[in-house]
Amino acid sequence: MVTFEQLNLPISLQKAIDDLGFTTPTPIQSKAFPIVMSGRDVMGIAQTGTGKTFAYLLPILKQWRFVHTDIPRVLILVPTRELVVQVHEEI
Repeated sequence: MVTFEQLNLPISLQKAIDDLGFTTPTPIQSKAFPIVMSGRDVMGIAQTGTGKTFAYLLPILKQWRFVHTDIPRVLILVPTRELVVQVHEEI
């Protein structure tokens, strides 16, 4: 069983996950994480509520380096307004 600590996340991201009460990644998260981190494309299919949004956000946030700029560095495309709200809330 994989834990979030084993993903070697930055301390601030690990603390945020701990504060949310998450201890173990869901199957979609643990399977997608190494693939996304390798730079390959991933298509993940899982039921609602299984953590698909977090599955691609964790690798993005792990690689994120804060730099004050007005230029977008990450673009997330979603098909509906409801998913925009969900992704925004997760981040």
